[in-house]
Amino acid sequence: MNVMKQSVQTTETILERTHEHEQIIFCNDPETNLKAIIAIHNTTLGPALGGCRMHPYRTVDEALEDVLRLSKGMTYKCAAADVDFGGGKAVIIGNPVTDKTPNMFRSFGQFVDSLNGRFYTGTDMGTSTDDFIHASKETNCIVGIPEAYGGGGDSSIPTALGVIYGLKATNKAVFSTTDLSGKTYIIQGLGKVGYKVAEQLLEAGADLYVSDINQEAVKAIQEHAKQVGSIARFVSGDEVYSVDADIFIPCAFGGVINDETIEKLKVKAIVGSANNQLLLESHGKLLKQKGILYAPDYIVNAGGLIQVADELYNYNKERVLTKTKSIYTSLLEIYKEAELDNITTIEAANRFCEKRIDERRKQNSFFTHTKRPKWSIRK
Repeated sequence: MNVMKQSVQTTETILERTHEHEQIIFCNDPETNLKAIIAIHNTTLGPALGGCRMHPYRTVDEALEDVLRLSKGMTYKCAAADVDFGGGKAVIIGNPVTDKTPNMFRSFGQFVDSLNGRFYTGTDMGTSTDDFIHASKETNCIVGIPEAYGGGGDSSIPTALGVIYGLKATNKAVFSTTDLSGKTYIIQGLGKVGYKVAEQLLEAGADLYVSDINQEAVKAIQEHAKQVGSIARFVSGDEVYSVDADIFIPCAFGGVINDETIEKLKVKAIVGSANNQLLLESHGKLLKQKGILYAPDYIVNAGGLIQVADELYNYNKERVLTKTKSIYTSLLEIYKEAELDNITTIEAANRFCEKRIDERRKQNSFFTHTKRPKWSIRK
């Protein structure tokens, strides 16, 4: 009896959390040890599009919480990037270092294919393009694979470019110039995106503070700084939040903007590629109160999404680069709306995306050529 009560309560809790989502798929294949969840949040703009991450979640509930949050974020991100796709995401429960096998990803590809084009996916945290080469043997609904296999190649290139455009728009708003030189930037994370952003800023004449556990990446950036006549100082751990600089660029983990870090921040703005930088949307209000301009991450980091989405239109590099430039104008529009209505930039960005979805609801889908159902992400 108690077990039944607990089961009912758990089901009710899941239903309550998933009421905004169109479809949740639990994928289980004992033969390949695949345990995955696919969440389709909304397909108003088109088929759901979102990466697949692999992580050793402690519980299925934790994995579900993550995929629900991430898939909803993709709805906003796709709307902001003005691509004909809706929001979706997938997670695989497991250790990406020890649990991966080619057959696991072929099995995952079969589950994706069973959705008949409602969901397109590719790499995310803990997964690689090699993993999805295996998955692509079972489905055509894979994006972000290498150029040799018909994909667009390294999506970190347009992602980094989008960050640069975001920085130019933010400099325009804060310093009345798009010039990147003569400023000091803090970069948290020198991965695929952060490293490229660091290189471009150094070449533009900026000085940097950089933080990463990979000391080889730090040394390489410091060497590059010497070559171009700029400075790249290393800061470790939580010291990154206390540095006196112009702009903070988070390119690593989510949730780094929270009660504790906001107290330490001395920057004038935050512009980065990391997903879900605000631990809570209410932290946008704290930043506003402190006079720190926040560039909503799903606007800034949309370059990679723009590239993988373009693969489904017959990939064109110039088209991707042109569309990535729109991040600059979109961000300026969001800053302007936030100031005029005295709201946070994340509130303005959400409104911007909701308006775009509302406007497109009556239009034909590029993929289905059918009218999309009425839908709203407002609670």
